[in-house]
Amino acid sequence: MSHTAGIRQTQKLKTRQSLLDAALGLLEHQSLSSLGLREVTRAAGVTPTAFYRHFDDIAALGVALVEQTLGSLHGMIGAILAETGDSEVRLDRSVGLITRHVREQPAHFRFIAREQHGGVGPVREAIASQLRLFAQEVAAALAGEPESRGWSEEDLLMLGGLYVDHMVITASAMLDAGPDDGRTVAEVARRRLRLVTLGRLHWLDDAS
Repeated sequence: MSHTAGIRQTQKLKTRQSLLDAALGLLEHQSLSSLGLREVTRAAGVTPTAFYRHFDDIAALGVALVEQTLGSLHGMIGAILAETGDSEVRLDRSVGLITRHVREQPAHFRFIAREQHGGVGPVREAIASQLRLFAQEVAAALAGEPESRGWSEEDLLMLGGLYVDHMVITASAMLDAGPDDGRTVAEVARRRLRLVTLGRLHWLDDAS
């Protein structure tokens, strides 16, 4: 890549991020379905024409925000799940990871919480797709543990989904919690995960 092309690519990425940041700021006070393209470009300081060099429409921008918010978590959660040792320790670290990210990026997670059941179809599906992928990753990690011996693939996916749903609920609770309440939310999250973990050990007790 030539020096000129490199500068052009850097500027392109900078403009794209400016549009994402501007949209995220505006979404603190409204839903994506009410967000206007010119509103975003004005906040980002670019022309409407520049918007179309990066996104087809507002829905595509919303999908990019979903990927930016949730996509980076896959590698981190995957690393925690790949650790050997006490499963409760790993779940505790997962709670810590979600707590830290919500505190560092509250606007991103407020966007996810609002749009998970919002009016923009492609964004709803993008969020659902990311959560399904998380559930599959958790199920795959759990499948390799001795406690999962005899479990069906369907039941492991159900358990993975249960853990992911719990993390979503925890993230939403963290958004509304102050510093002191946040510690309570995290502790309740850990206790609930422990309850699920203990129940898991007895799931097959009555299996025929």
